[in-house]
Amino acid sequence: MTDEELAGLAETLASAAGLTRPTALRRLAGGRNNRVFHVSMEDGSCVVLKLYHSDPRDPRDRLGAEWSFLNYVWERGVRNVPRPLTRDKARHAALYDFVPGRKIAADEIDAAVVAKAADFVIAINGEPCQPERLAPGSEACFSMADHLATVDRRVARLDGIDEHAPFAAEAASLVANRLHPLWQRASSAISEGAKAEGIALDASIASVCVSPSDFGFHNALLDEAGRAGFIDFEYAGRDDPAKLVCDFFCQPEVPVPPAAFDAFVAAIAGPLGLVRDDLWRCRTLLPAYRLKWVCIILNEFLPIGASRRAFADEGDRAIRAQQQIDNARRQLDLVATQL
Repeated sequence: MTDEELAGLAETLASAAGLTRPTALRRLAGGRNNRVFHVSMEDGSCVVLKLYHSDPRDPRDRLGAEWSFLNYVWERGVRNVPRPLTRDKARHAALYDFVPGRKIAADEIDAAVVAKAADFVIAINGEPCQPERLAPGSEACFSMADHLATVDRRVARLDGIDEHAPFAAEAASLVANRLHPLWQRASSAISEGAKAEGIALDASIASVCVSPSDFGFHNALLDEAGRAGFIDFEYAGRDDPAKLVCDFFCQPEVPVPPAAFDAFVAAIAGPLGLVRDDLWRCRTLLPAYRLKWVCIILNEFLPIGASRRAFADEGDRAIRAQQQIDNARRQLDLVATQL
């Protein structure tokens, strides 16, 4: 999309939302799958224009998921998220209120900051709590078998690494010699643990929640008063609360200290109505989700993953690829110590 087309889209959406005319657009850093712009308005206010990656090989409706989630939580009085203003489904674009704040650094993650995340999970599941009003989140899981199958699919997909990608041979070796063996060990341990607990792998889970899905401090902001805001809900929907917990503690970009696990789970357990089996899944599935995040990191080496990253970041693919190899190694080292 040219600068002129982008400015025209911003003006069209601003008009549809009843806003004044845009005067300037500035690309915001950080989006891995989308392009996000800060839009200055004629009246001195500002909004955010978000362009969502779309590819026929990936049927997920990122715009639809984020739009539905934000309208749902906004109706329930949650205000530390972007307010949805208007969208253009045909052009995979939406306009949102601007959420002020700065990115959170890993060394800032303490008990108080983790408590803000727990408060957010509780708030989005506030009354009336109707997760059935939302579509399933991306890769939603409603049984133990679903969790195992999700990671299985991601691991198997990495057998199709693009041989023309930078460092492709290194990535393929990492998948064959480290990821596959670790996943076999983790999957077996989880299945045996479920059997010991008397939990059938195909049994439906007891609890379903409203989930941001890709939840973590990589998608959070702190304003000047220390209030936390949360952004990027393109994978949100209804899901297993254990998956929410595991993603929160396994996302590698701004890692949450493992020591915070018990306090976080305890904080959300009562308000979300979690029962014993839910709490067991939260802990037992952690190695599986660490390996799932390794797969996500290595998406850089799959054609569709590279296409999505290139849409959001036009930088040097070789640099991205080397960074992802290093990130994947660190995560695999961590999982190896836990099995």
